[in-house]
Amino acid sequence: AQGIAAVVGAGEFLQDVTGGETVIVDGDNGCVILQPDAETLARYQSAVESRKMQTARLESLRDLPATTVDGVTIRLSANLEFPHEIDACRQRGADGVGLYRTEFLYLVGAEEPDEERHYQAYAQVVAAMDGKPVTIRTLDLGADKIRGVGAGPEEKNPFLGLRSIRLSLRNVPLFRTQLRAILRASTLGDVRVMFPLVSTLGELRQAKMLLADVMDDLDEEGIAYNRNLPVGIMVEVPAAVVLLDRFAAEVDFFSIGTNDLIQYALAVDRSNTLVASLYNAADPAVLRLIEMTVSAARRGQADVSLCGQMSGNPVYTMLLLGLGLRDLSVPPNSIPEIKRICRSVAVERCEEIARRALAMDGAVQIEAMLRDELRKASPDQTDHESFHS
Repeated sequence: AQGIAAVVGAGEFLQDVTGGETVIVDGDNGCVILQPDAETLARYQSAVESRKMQTARLESLRDLPATTVDGVTIRLSANLEFPHEIDACRQRGADGVGLYRTEFLYLVGAEEPDEERHYQAYAQVVAAMDGKPVTIRTLDLGADKIRGVGAGPEEKNPFLGLRSIRLSLRNVPLFRTQLRAILRASTLGDVRVMFPLVSTLGELRQAKMLLADVMDDLDEEGIAYNRNLPVGIMVEVPAAVVLLDRFAAEVDFFSIGTNDLIQYALAVDRSNTLVASLYNAADPAVLRLIEMTVSAARRGQADVSLCGQMSGNPVYTMLLLGLGLRDLSVPPNSIPEIKRICRSVAVERCEEIARRALAMDGAVQIEAMLRDELRKASPDQTDHESFHS
């Protein structure tokens, strides 16, 4: 998201780095090379220069729409983690903010954020987007990360515990503070609110009831807000996919959160290096869940987008368009590259690629096909495998 290469779970060999060594961090392919030989170093330096030139060329696309060769326009919004990233969002020509993560408010500072601090953080981004949609996601952390909240028994599996919407519903004052600020900011532009990790209709209805209660309070206080504030949920657990037709009757939009959806669908802790190889966005089960979500959203006449690391990876762009997605939310720095691919392909071709992927049995086979199709569609695209010898 910051344009800085990073690799996690690199292993214990990093303890051998004492300082002064040459190290290559290849974020595209998830590898770290310690003390590379001259040939490897030269190859990477050449690739870096090629990418810089490509980035300069992509700047010319900033004000152009992400319209495919057969005339289908794709909305490319930005994922934001901090308010200061709004500058990069605007510079890259984002169509809006598809995911405004609000966790930083709870992680920075010695005290729990009050309503005014929430409001200022939201107002800054909404005003800067100048009428373009801004989707604000409510708190998406575990109880152990929030001061004054994680005083209960230790959770042996926090990813299946008290987190996200569950945590907000368990701590109503904390939730109401955030909802009040979001509603106040809704008068400044096209604001939408989104609840994370919703797995049951009961959770959604509780959240909407609290939102309605906060609206009543603001009415009594004479504080303005958008009475028609769009409400959506993150689709991150298989249970939500199964019940999506029911959810569609009660929300305005969905956003597929692939980071968690992959984790819960495949029962893989994405932070566990022992099973990290099983965590793969191209797994056939994940692709079918995405297809099911898009189809159910269309039947229910609800908007649907996709965020997460998958949306910002060029390898998956044609696949996602072929699965029916017309709204992607990606890291700001990924927007130009994804836009270029969208403008280079036809949706009809993407749909054929998606059908082929859905008929395959394994992630490795699917990814190989997708990389091959990317090379064909955009031969002068920086190849994400080009750094490998």
